[in-house]
Amino acid sequence: MDTNAPPLIAIVDDEDSVCRALSRLLRSANYRAESFVSAADFLDSLSRRTPDCVVVDLQMPHMTGIELQQRLQLAGHSPPVIVITAYDGPGTEEQCKRLGARSYLRKPIEADELFESIRDIVRSAEPRSD
Repeated sequence: MDTNAPPLIAIVDDEDSVCRALSRLLRSANYRAESFVSAADFLDSLSRRTPDCVVVDLQMPHMTGIELQQRLQLAGHSPPVIVITAYDGPGTEEQCKRLGARSYLRKPIEADELFESIRDIVRSAEPRSD
């Protein structure tokens, strides 16, 4: 992979309009974005490439964001995850973070919050020059 390429952000959300909007937003900030309308489609893509960060919706049919995080752990894939949700339940944020979510954002998402979360993830993955 080209080390000068912008970070690749995967968006996993069952609402196509959310995928399109987040893809446009991320591209406007010079990130590469790839969207998936199901967790299964995203998991299939991991055989081709692993993103630098995954933005995943919590409530999706067939496989929730929590179930996706569990599958990633079991498969040994652990790209950093940002969970987004419009339906926040008691203890959900804590459960997502126990599974490794780096951020938990409530919809409607503020662009600045999303960018800050992504920047923190990308910065922490950069090799340090000590």
